[in-house]
Amino acid sequence: MTIGSEVKQCLASLKGIEANLFSLAIRNPDDEAKRVLRETKVIVNGVVADIQKRVVEMEVEETQYKGF
Repeated sequence: MTIGSEVKQCLASLKGIEANLFSLAIRNPDDEAKRVLRETKVIVNGVVADIQKRVVEMEVEETQYKGF
């Protein structure tokens, strides 16, 4: 597995985690737990955005990573 595909796999995993946090926040009856889950989702969302930027940079700078 190349670095590019590993980074993209990591990104996909983080997006799944983000979706799970959102789902848990919606279904959880405890307001404090909802707040913590939503805050955590926001943090993960920032990481996802950073990695997405890096994927674009990798694809532009290193053409062998494009399309993986």
